Amino acid sequence: MTEPIKTDVLIVGAGPCGLFAVFELGLLDMNCHLVDILDKVGGQCAELYPEKPIYDIPGIPFITGQGVTEALMAQVKPFGPTFHLGEMIESIERIGEPRFRVRTDQGKVFETTVVVIAAGGGSFQPKRPPINGIEPYEGKSVFYAVRKMDAFRAKRLLIVGGGDSALDWTLNLQPIAQRVTLVHRRDEFRAAPDSVNKMRALVAAGAMDLALGQVIGLEGADGLVAAASVKGNDGAIRSIACEAVLPFFGLTMKLGPVANWNIDLDGELIPVDTAAFETNVPGIFAIGDINTYPGKLKLILSGFHEGALMAQKAHRYVYPHKRLVFQYTTSSTSLQKKLGVK
Repeated sequence: MTEPIKTDVLIVGAGPCGLFAVFELGLLDMNCHLVDILDKVGGQCAELYPEKPIYDIPGIPFITGQGVTEALMAQVKPFGPTFHLGEMIESIERIGEPRFRVRTDQGKVFETTVVVIAAGGGSFQPKRPPINGIEPYEGKSVFYAVRKMDAFRAKRLLIVGGGDSALDWTLNLQPIAQRVTLVHRRDEFRAAPDSVNKMRALVAAGAMDLALGQVIGLEGADGLVAAASVKGNDGAIRSIACEAVLPFFGLTMKLGPVANWNIDLDGELIPVDTAAFETNVPGIFAIGDINTYPGKLKLILSGFHEGALMAQKAHRYVYPHKRLVFQYTTSSTSLQKKLGVK
């Protein structure tokens, strides 16, 4: 029998919202453990766009996904959270009012007063393009995310897609790649108009290529692509030389085991109240992209706000007989002491 790990709060997901929740909970003297299916903290910011710029974090004009993660890790350091990475929550069992026993797929057992679901869109995986024989190239010369831009320096890149991810990475990688070709099935794009205009300007200047059609095959050996076969809208097939292929066909988000936790669902999202972002199950909260409520915006800053209000209600469960006095970090010496401010 595995000895249960006891904690005040168990957070499912170690992305930006989960990390900031640690900060808000820590200010109120609640300790946290975090479980994430990824092998690193940072959620989608770290996994999908660590070097992609983010412009809408309040007070920070520009920061990368990795930069947000590192800043949040520095912010929560005083509270010593424990991370359990590469694990997935399999079951939640109510053992109190509220009190939960939670098990992971790695055999760990937690006993916690509060559960906070901060799992983004759930477990996510990129949609694989319909290209026969693509599997041997995946991870070697076909990539569904850009971890390090420098890995594509001076290479011939084939980027496939017509949404924001495809256009963003086309514009970000074009200056460092030897040559970029963007392939999309039609001459209309779902990306931001400004990005589309910039891409078209680069094509007009001869700085990159745009091919209308679909990738139907890859040529190469030992997982290293040498060219892609593209069938144009006119039916003609041409070979485009490339050393790496970046297909951006979107992500498939799956709630996974969350769907079996007796929590009310609205499709793939979790409805919550807007007073504390609590689910229909007392003691289980949902913050960030995984929740839904009237007026919901899927922004990191919205998730930060949700985490702050969640912590206030969580305190009532963890310390039912303790009066909570609201304080500001700018003026409270007790909060500053917790943060190590001298």
